[in-house]
Amino acid sequence: MLFEQVAFGLFALVTLASSLGVVLARDIWHSALLLGLALSSVAVHYVMLAAEFVAVIQVLVYVGGVLVLVTFGVMLARRDDPGSGEVGTVEQEEA
Repeated sequence: MLFEQVAFGLFALVTLASSLGVVLARDIWHSALLLGLALSSVAVHYVMLAAEFVAVIQVLVYVGGVLVLVTFGVMLARRDDPGSGEVGTVEQEEA
């Protein structure tokens, strides 16, 4: 019983921290990776509740499908400028 409570607390902390990271991350790629971690830890919660079918659907649909689409979207929309240190910044021309 104690092991289940410790595991639940650990995965609840992982879920909350990664969810906060999704919102607060400045880089969209890190935000997408943290979303995958959050969705995976929710699947672990389903396994702990003995809902294995819902956990498998969570992994297949959300982690396997939606997160892959988000990753492709990030990779296609991301524009890296080798001259600047930050993505999306516009350098001013000198007159």
